Amino acid sequence: MPGPGPHMMYALGSGQALMSISNGRFSPQHCIIYAINAFFGPDMGSFAEWLTSTIGLGRALGSSVETWIHDPFFYCLILGFPLSVLYSWASRFLLHKSILDSFSGVPLTRRQCFLLVSAGSLSHFFLDHLFEENGHSSMYTWILSTGWWRSRAPVNPDAVVVISLLCTTLIGGFIYINRVKPLKSLRKQSRQSLRLLMIVATLYCLWCASQIYLITPRRAAVGEEADLGVLIFLGIYFFFPHWLCILSMNPREFIDSVEQLPL
Repeated sequence: MPGPGPHMMYALGSGQALMSISNGRFSPQHCIIYAINAFFGPDMGSFAEWLTSTIGLGRALGSSVETWIHDPFFYCLILGFPLSVLYSWASRFLLHKSILDSFSGVPLTRRQCFLLVSAGSLSHFFLDHLFEENGHSSMYTWILSTGWWRSRAPVNPDAVVVISLLCTTLIGGFIYINRVKPLKSLRKQSRQSLRLLMIVATLYCLWCASQIYLITPRRAAVGEEADLGVLIFLGIYFFFPHWLCILSMNPREFIDSVEQLPL
């Protein structure tokens, strides 16, 4: 299982990347709250288990807490709101004491903190699911189960046609949306590109799922590749938490108003 170092470096690294490309909308306060929850957040259950056994209260109490807290979704449901209240207060304190900048001059709201808590939890399990239990975690086992490992995977002509059509639609549609034209809206193009990606990804997953779970006997959806598991895993544990981080960014008006203040 990854220790504190990888969790913290992964979250701080991705947070720093968001800081550099967001022109201050993703601030150091965003970054540190996201990183703390990616590093220590869901492991609070494991820490509680260690603490109760260390001070003589036994492992039973800590184990019961660990079962609920060390989970990507229960962590957010159980601790999301109280932690968002705590982090919002800490944001005001850090800003008032000039300890950690927010770039916008205003503290983070509870909504922003809740989004960052959720993003941190999911990012924590992005590493845990891949690198714990000697590679035999339930999530990693399921991902691999969506591939074909019985023998050399057969190349089904209908699979070639469907996958080729979907990939061609994705590439061709992206080029069409972002073609050179006199009047363009970057925000509109970005939304259209995201919508295209989501539609193609959904159809791709539906194709794979139909070949694996609906057809008897099961067929190789995309050769030997475990595309269904990989796409769902990346969608939930990689792209979704970063989207939550983007949603937590400060409004552009805050940054613009700060930049216009006289020095």
